[in-house]
Amino acid sequence: MKNVRIWFKKDDECRFISHLDLNRCMLRALHKSGIPIWHTEGFNTHPYATFPLPLSLGFRGEKECMHVRLTEEYDFDDIKNNLNKCLPLGIRVYDVTEVEMKARDISFAQFKIKMSCDEISNDTLLKYAEELFDKDEILVDKKTKKGIKEIDIKPYLDRVKLERNIGGVYLFVVLPAGSVTNINPLLIQKAMNKYFDIDVFFDVTKTDMFDKNLKSFK
Repeated sequence: MKNVRIWFKKDDECRFISHLDLNRCMLRALHKSGIPIWHTEGFNTHPYATFPLPLSLGFRGEKECMHVRLTEEYDFDDIKNNLNKCLPLGIRVYDVTEVEMKARDISFAQFKIKMSCDEISNDTLLKYAEELFDKDEILVDKKTKKGIKEIDIKPYLDRVKLERNIGGVYLFVVLPAGSVTNINPLLIQKAMNKYFDIDVFFDVTKTDMFDKNLKSFK
């Protein structure tokens, strides 16, 4: 058997597909494409497929991946082309590679966020964002397994860049992600709303994943 990673983009209407529905969609595409993937053994066999660091509902993804096992040799370009014939337009496979890292190696994720607010101008929105990141602490409520907990997200915002261009106000940020610590970028949106009493909209795109040394996940 050969372990491979199938890399794909998730965008347009498909960003509103839940992870469970994405899993079903990809498995149906694998079945229809005829790609020889390994099935789990036992009473209820099913195709083996895992998704490192799945996207939150509504997020776009430029570098998503699915890990499968092939039961025989199969051309990687054929996997890409055959899968794309069976997938909705908002999901496009762009590469197939061998597995180099384990899912548990993921420690950070990189996001590009377009911020907008109908109540204020983009210049004011940029000013508020700069003020937020200059604060000594940024307290927000975070949902945990034990309930709602107030946390300070300021220590996690050491890799932040703001940009104002003709398209609007953009936030580029690298945040802890994975099994140990996970900071959702929507916590920043929640902080903006809380500290400045406005209703900010975040259009979030996950652009990359990294290990603890900030090496791009492969």
